[in-house]
Amino acid sequence: MEQLLGFLTSFGVLVIVLIILLTSAIKIVQEYERGVIFRLGRLVGAKGPGLFFIIPLVDRMIKVDLRVVTLDVPTQEAITRDNVTVSVNAVVYFRVLDPSDAIVQVEDYQRATWNLSQTTLRNVIGQSELDELLAHREQINQKLQQIIDDSTEPWGIKVGLVEIKDVGLPQSMQRAMARQAEAEREKRAKIIHAEGEYNAAQQLAAAAGTLSEQPGGIQLRYLQTLTEISVEKNSTIIFPVPVEFIGAFAGLLEAQKVRDELGSREIGE
Repeated sequence: MEQLLGFLTSFGVLVIVLIILLTSAIKIVQEYERGVIFRLGRLVGAKGPGLFFIIPLVDRMIKVDLRVVTLDVPTQEAITRDNVTVSVNAVVYFRVLDPSDAIVQVEDYQRATWNLSQTTLRNVIGQSELDELLAHREQINQKLQQIIDDSTEPWGIKVGLVEIKDVGLPQSMQRAMARQAEAEREKRAKIIHAEGEYNAAQQLAAAAGTLSEQPGGIQLRYLQTLTEISVEKNSTIIFPVPVEFIGAFAGLLEAQKVRDELGSREIGE
């Protein structure tokens, strides 16, 4: 009886051990994951997705996520090429293309990419001027993406996009830029006003030439002006006097003066 109990106990323990080993041998990997297999410390390869088996106590599996990872780069203090201190932060989008390289070639691919993004961001900002950073941000984003992607390619990482989120400027620089923008707008306003005066002068010259060809046109223009003034219900009426009339009146006065002088000479003789 004791032997039977001992046999049953040993058999039960063996069954439990077999169940545990069988359970550890079954692996399930999701569609967006891959399982990197090491057999006695040597790389076997990546398997998945789905259900597969490994050798218990011999094989070791590490899961790698193949989805796009959003990596926030913290704010970095940098000095641009034109000696302006700026605070810049960014975001990096990358994914694992080769799970085996991501595990074998680097200790922690996410942390390595994070540190590389920080140093690259500072270096690129230091090689750019402030105007380039503000007006040509897309070119700087492409440059960052290319540098980080080339550096992470041996790790099996593909950097798809790098975006600079915010650029912080000192208060003194913001005030200087505001004064510059205000001066630029005043300059444009003066130029536009001068162009308007020039165009108006050209139109007035053309109108004067047209009216000079028709002597009665200037009189009709006077009457039209009077009509416009009367519509506004003004009590003051302005009657324009033609310049030719004043000239003719001055000519009469000059002729009368000459006749008076001639008359005085005759009387004196």
